[in-house]
Amino acid sequence: MDKVNWGIIGCGDVTEIKSGPAFNKIKNSSLVAVMRRNAAKAEDYARRHHVPKWYDDASSLINDPDVNAIYIATPPSSHEEYAIAAFNAGKPVYVEKPMTINAASAIRMTNAAKEKDQKLVVAHYRRAQPFFNKIKQLIDEAAIGEIRLVRSEIYKKPSTPEYLAAEHTGWRLNPAIAGGGLFHDIGPHQLDLMDFYFGEIDKASGYSANQNKLYNVDDIVVGNILFKSGVIFNGVWCFSVDEKQEKDNCEIIGSKGKINFSFFEHRPILLTVNVKTEEIVFDPLPHVQQPLIEKIVDYFIGQGPNPCSGETGITVMKLIDCFTKK
Repeated sequence: MDKVNWGIIGCGDVTEIKSGPAFNKIKNSSLVAVMRRNAAKAEDYARRHHVPKWYDDASSLINDPDVNAIYIATPPSSHEEYAIAAFNAGKPVYVEKPMTINAASAIRMTNAAKEKDQKLVVAHYRRAQPFFNKIKQLIDEAAIGEIRLVRSEIYKKPSTPEYLAAEHTGWRLNPAIAGGGLFHDIGPHQLDLMDFYFGEIDKASGYSANQNKLYNVDDIVVGNILFKSGVIFNGVWCFSVDEKQEKDNCEIIGSKGKINFSFFEHRPILLTVNVKTEEIVFDPLPHVQQPLIEKIVDYFIGQGPNPCSGETGITVMKLIDCFTKK
C-alpha cells in the first residue's frame, strides 16, 4: 500500500470535525467513501465534504475496490462486527473508542486482526497530540521528580431529556449499544493516557453505581490503578453533580512538584516546582485526531510503528470492565 484510501463506516458527529476532514489533509491519505444507514444523511455528508462515494450499507463500502482501509466510527456495539468484516476483506482498520463494549469483544477483534494478518489501530488520539506529549515529556524528564500519585476528577451535570431523546447522543446511555454509560464514552481517554504515561499495570480495582436513577446505567465510577513502577492512580467520574460543581482536572504529584491539566477544556498545562508555577500553552487543534491519523497512515503504508494497538485497547477495556463490574 502506497496510499491510504479511506472508507468511513458511520459518518456521524465525530467525523464532522474531529476526524473526517483530516483524512484529506495528510500526505498519502484520501477519503474516498462514506457509509451511514440513513442514505440521505450519507449522501449529505459526502456532498458537504466532497467525498466521491457514499453508501447506506457497510458491506458495500468494505468491499469497494477503491477503499483499502476502514475507519469505524459507529457506536461501540457494532465495532467488532465491522472490524472482522474488514479484516476478512483484507483491509486494515482504525476503530473509534471505546474499542468495543467489553474486553472480551476487544480480544476477539484483536485476535481476528492477527489471524488475517491485518493492521488494527484504536482511536486513543490524545496520545499523539502535542499537548499530552508535553506532559509525557515532563514525566520522562522527571521535571517534578519521581511520580507518586495521579488524581483525575471528571464531574458533570446529569444528561438532559433532550440529550437522552436525541438519536446522535442518547445511545451513549444505552448499555446494549455503548457497553455502559458516559464513563464508557469518555473514560477511555483518561485510562489510555495513564497507560501511555506509566506503562504496565500491577493491579486495579473500582466501584460503580447508579446514584441518581435517571437512566439505566451507572452515573458514578471510581477506579484505582497500581502501576508496576509504583505510581498510584485514582480516578472519579461522576455524572450527577450540580452544574456549579462540574470539574475536569488531572493532577500528577511528584516528589518535587506537580502537573495540573484538563482532558477536555482548552487551558494551559500548569507545572509547579518549588512553589513556582509555569503555564505551558498550546493552540487548539482544528481536527483533534489528525496527529494520530498521520501516524496511522505511516503505519498502514509501512513507514512507522502502530501508534495505538489492539493490545492497548484491550488494556483500557479491561480497566473499564474492572471498574464497573458488579
